[in-house]
Amino acid sequence: MRDPQLLKGPFAGLILSAVLTLLLATPTSAQDPPATPPAQSGASAASRKGPKPFDQVITAGAQSEQGAMTVHKVDDKYFFEVSDDMLGRDWLLVSRLSGVPTGSGGFQSAGSSVNERMVRWERQDNNILLKSISVDAVADPELPIARSVSENNFAPILASFPIAALGNNGSSSVIDVTTFFSGDTPALSGLSTAQRTTYGVRRFDAARSYVSSIRAFPTNVEVRHVQTFDASKPPGDATGGAVSLEMRQSLVLLPEVPMEPRHFDPRVGYFTVERINYGLDEQKAATETFIARWRLEPKDPAAYARGEIVEPVKPITYYLDPATPAKWKPYVKEGVEQWQKVFEKAGFKNAIIAKDAPTKEEDPDWDPDDARVSMVRWAASTVRNAVGPHTSDPRTGEIINSEITWYHNHMRSYRNRLLLETGAANPAARTLDIPEELMGETMRQVITHEIGHALGLQHNMVASNSFPVESLRDPKFTSQYGVSATIMDYARQNYVAQPGDGLQPKDFIRRLGPFDDFAINWGYRVLPAGDEKPALNSWISNQTGPFPYKFVPGQFGSLDPRAQTEDMGDDPIKASAYAVANWKRMIPNLIAWTTTPGEDYTDLEELYTEGLGQWGRYMGHVAALIAGVHVDLRTSDEAGAVFTVVPKDRQKAALTFLNDHVFVTPDWLQPSDIATLIGPSALPSRQISVLSSLMSTTKLGRLEEIEQFDPGRAYPVAEFMADLKRSIWNTGPGTMPDANRRALQRAYVARLASIINPPATTGAGAAGARPPFLTPVNLGQSDLPALARAQLREIREQAAMGAATAVGVVARAHWQDIVDRVDEILKPSR
Repeated sequence: MRDPQLLKGPFAGLILSAVLTLLLATPTSAQDPPATPPAQSGASAASRKGPKPFDQVITAGAQSEQGAMTVHKVDDKYFFEVSDDMLGRDWLLVSRLSGVPTGSGGFQSAGSSVNERMVRWERQDNNILLKSISVDAVADPELPIARSVSENNFAPILASFPIAALGNNGSSSVIDVTTFFSGDTPALSGLSTAQRTTYGVRRFDAARSYVSSIRAFPTNVEVRHVQTFDASKPPGDATGGAVSLEMRQSLVLLPEVPMEPRHFDPRVGYFTVERINYGLDEQKAATETFIARWRLEPKDPAAYARGEIVEPVKPITYYLDPATPAKWKPYVKEGVEQWQKVFEKAGFKNAIIAKDAPTKEEDPDWDPDDARVSMVRWAASTVRNAVGPHTSDPRTGEIINSEITWYHNHMRSYRNRLLLETGAANPAARTLDIPEELMGETMRQVITHEIGHALGLQHNMVASNSFPVESLRDPKFTSQYGVSATIMDYARQNYVAQPGDGLQPKDFIRRLGPFDDFAINWGYRVLPAGDEKPALNSWISNQTGPFPYKFVPGQFGSLDPRAQTEDMGDDPIKASAYAVANWKRMIPNLIAWTTTPGEDYTDLEELYTEGLGQWGRYMGHVAALIAGVHVDLRTSDEAGAVFTVVPKDRQKAALTFLNDHVFVTPDWLQPSDIATLIGPSALPSRQISVLSSLMSTTKLGRLEEIEQFDPGRAYPVAEFMADLKRSIWNTGPGTMPDANRRALQRAYVARLASIINPPATTGAGAAGARPPFLTPVNLGQSDLPALARAQLREIREQAAMGAATAVGVVARAHWQDIVDRVDEILKPSR
């Protein structure tokens, strides 16, 4: 998931937020575009002469199709017939990849959106202009300030088309759009500036670029066109000298009467659209933020008002990609329709449905390119992820289309994670051939997660903190709730449950939870006009039940230790201790569970390597307690603090745990029997990563800031650094630290050096540029360099004594090397 994992994962997420940002973005520049493409130039000789008679342009034998606009094909030319009633209407221009270059990699697959913008057609004399319209700033057109808003937000003209002919008794304009779509038009390009650099693009090749097809549908026009670029470093065919891709441009007519928007509340996790409304009666340029959601209206409003559960006028419908393997189709369909029960909390039944794509015999007019069609696509790709983007109306947040993508190789992710995280307690996961029922369950829940994004929901990483760690070992609890209070968390498999706890295989997997019920009801329940804001606020402020809804915005994810990816339960120390107990059972069995007679040790190496990364993530959950601050967003009429520091004793307990499980070498994680088959372990680098996170200037600076903010709860930075130093350097004179500890000590000295001599980019940053507690530390005004120098002097003294008393060449060399490193830092030779 994107996982965002997007996407959900490090990107995990990244794509979904990018789609909403790009809705209002300006065009990406293309490299070396034609100086004046015919369709984009000013008035040509033809436009000065005026339009020709309709039948001289749209000649006999033309292929025509009516829809939101009428489309004509005459020989190798394509024409739009723009009716006068479409002029000035709001359209959404969505640029998607429909044919991805071989070897391009990344998260782009067929159907991926690369740019979205709102546009309008306008007539200027004998030309039709296509303008890019921003809704960043608005005002009621009846207000005087509306004129100023227009003058200070002048719309860029993407293209100017001479009117070739007038049609329909002069009430429509025929324009030639062939060159606009077949040329290197910046607004339509499939290659970003960065990709052009990566692939060594020299020029756009018009001879190998063309329009594939243009189709007209009732609410949209769909254009497919091939772009070819001359390139020195193309993906795929490295010596072919070309990059070719197919683009799909969707021109979607937005509703003439926009959907009534729902105002965003930062305490509930929805994606948003935002604008400044200068027409509001406030003494500032006031911002309005609306949530992204589908338009759901009750078919029987009277019954709905009585509290009955009714069907919507138009359900949210997803079609399954015909490329989906038959074996997995039922799980994909169930992944979509699991949301039906959740929507009943908002008063709708059968609000979301999944269908197989009809055959041509069943529905000759059905087309996956129709903007009215939302798809769950199956991508033949080695990418290990899934994404759930949506396209929304930038004026209101109304979601109008969605294309979920499951990447084929994502099964590999879950095969590996199920074995590593649950194999100790779940016999069904002790194999590289996960049983269909268990793999199907994980797939079903991933699809449900991605559909959640497509319904407008953000990730909610704090949700897993609602469950006590011990409850995750209770079969009755996990059979009802799974592992987190929402499917939108990155809490995927139950790594807490121990052998003998009695969980069923499916109960190790996340599922929909009470947070999902709350969020969908909050975002989708239809409320009487004028009653919306008080009701929505009351639902958040006056919650009852065992699991009150909570949400921590993503920008605070690195600050609040409750809102971490892949964590589980309300106590990261206890949860990680259970994880370690399971891994001590799993590692001795890893060879048996991952090898097959006649095959090599590739799978063993992959699983072991990924396992080390996951172990490091568990340790990171504990490290986040140090300098951690809980964030509980509140309105001014709610009691309680917004920012609460993690108590000092919890922070010190976290450091003790990390000393015992990370800094004291966990030899069980680098067993010799695995090393002899795949080579040396990367455990030292993982240990150093944990140490580096603790010694980052971000964390140390925050400890210093917290000391001023809340002295009673603070873990003073000097005390923390002293405790950490004892953890790393607790070897007596003459002793020989093992190889892993020696690596940690060298890394420790290097981190102190970076505090004294920081990179040139380190600074305080712009005022107000970061959320509270996340502003980069100004090292020049902090105590950190002084503390670092003091520690280096102590370390040098200890190392000098070690060099004088050490027995053995390596021990003596190590301690002398530390002395030399410290000297170079404190008194550089150059």
